[in-house]
Amino acid sequence: EVQLQASGGGLVQAGGSLRLSCAASGFTFDDYAIGWFRQAPGKEREYVADISWRNNRKRYADSVKGRFTVSRVNAENTAYLQMNSLKPEDTAFYYCAVNPNGRGYEFWGQGTQVTVSS
Repeated sequence: EVQLQASGGGLVQAGGSLRLSCAASGFTFDDYAIGWFRQAPGKEREYVADISWRNNRKRYADSVKGRFTVSRVNAENTAYLQMNSLKPEDTAFYYCAVNPNGRGYEFWGQGTQVTVSS
């Protein structure tokens, strides 16, 4: 059973930092990407960033480029999202998900709340 455990959210002042973790387990794929998404109240879920496990390719939404950094630790099967220079508009529920072999994001974690106060 594929399991994704996101953690690290919390309350932070604008300009502060948080690091989210996504621990993945229960699967073996030839290649996969772990993506980060977020959803604010009353808004649709939006893509934030992703990282490919095979070639370490990293991609970001324009809204977070230069502020957020995605990384991974292979031995832990864990992805991280380092969020710096946080803004109130970054407030949302953050999810991680797995995209196996380019099939799309099929498996989702339960998410963690990030709140940025002004």
